[in-house]
Amino acid sequence: MRSEKEMYDLILDIAKRDERIRAVYMNGSRANPNIKKDIFQDYDIVYVVTETKTFIEDKKWTSNFGEPIIFQEPDKLDKMQGINIDFNNGYTYLMQFTDGNRIDLHLQPINMLTEEYNKDKLVVQLLDKDNILPEVKPDSDEDYWIKKPSYEEYFSECNNFWWVAPYCAKGLWRKEILYSIDVMNNYVRDGLITMIKWKVGIETNFKVSIGKSNKFLKEYIDKELWDKLMSTFNMSDYNSSWTALFITCELFEEVAYSVSKQLGYEYNYDEAQRSFNFIKHIKELPDDALEIY
Repeated sequence: MRSEKEMYDLILDIAKRDERIRAVYMNGSRANPNIKKDIFQDYDIVYVVTETKTFIEDKKWTSNFGEPIIFQEPDKLDKMQGINIDFNNGYTYLMQFTDGNRIDLHLQPINMLTEEYNKDKLVVQLLDKDNILPEVKPDSDEDYWIKKPSYEEYFSECNNFWWVAPYCAKGLWRKEILYSIDVMNNYVRDGLITMIKWKVGIETNFKVSIGKSNKFLKEYIDKELWDKLMSTFNMSDYNSSWTALFITCELFEEVAYSVSKQLGYEYNYDEAQRSFNFIKHIKELPDDALEIY
């Protein structure tokens, strides 16, 4: 596997030798000093270019990066599906190489630099032939810190959780387990994780990021809460699915109440109890029930 130095040298050497490339900068995890380095970190590289057309028309230049296992052009795929994409405004190559390294390379026209450069505070400048890159601010992952919820956001999250949770119960009673799993994965557990994130935010003064897809959440919660959260992913049969749903509801109520106290917000305990009791009632309904009540 090529070393980090070898990869940076290669990325910059290609840019230095190509007059169409005027600047290079990096974002993503390698630009974040708070992210622990590992062998799977990719290189999120931006080539600031005079134009994109010739880079797209003749892709042989990409072979300089190495032998790919798989190569993807997401903008091209989008356009093939009828999405309105203007390649003149930028183009991306995703390249996974046979030595294990990966480069996500974005071609950014100079005229798009100002618009796109400041979207992310985590930027590392690697090359600037014409002094066109804006001044770099001190590295910070502040854009990704957990955000303190307003009362309206908190209220909405609680109300939505208790509205959607019974959907899982209805799906399980109907013996539609894939439907229940989908609702749990995309709505119900998502609400629980959001509440846990706010709990972490409170405990860290809302100055931490838990990463993409909440991948660092485990580092900020105790083992008991983590183990319970993990148990909600066990929905391999109807009994385990019911258990997962009940644990999710119990955890949500516990964490939401704690968050409400610490933020000075009101938790609608009556609404939560009515919804949870409804879920419990659905579980006890006979398979051939003709009425709910």
